Amino acid sequence: MSSAKNVLNLGLQLPAGERAGVALELIASLDGAPEDGVDEAWLDEAERRQREAGDDPASFEPWEEVRARILERLAATRP
Repeated sequence: MSSAKNVLNLGLQLPAGERAGVALELIASLDGAPEDGVDEAWLDEAERRQREAGDDPASFEPWEEVRARILERLAATRP
């Protein structure tokens, strides 16, 4: 059995929370080092979106409607 399969088998025996943590670390390891300014760019974008949303709060949709639409789309994609 390959070492990757051994690691996978051991990982699958972990509790769900620990598996999730291991999965996040593995995925993060694939991304490499973040580019300079990425965190600041995301923060700027989040702040821009927050300002934009605050400009027209009447455009918000009730969660119940959004949730229903999401569930309908999911149901349509399932066999």
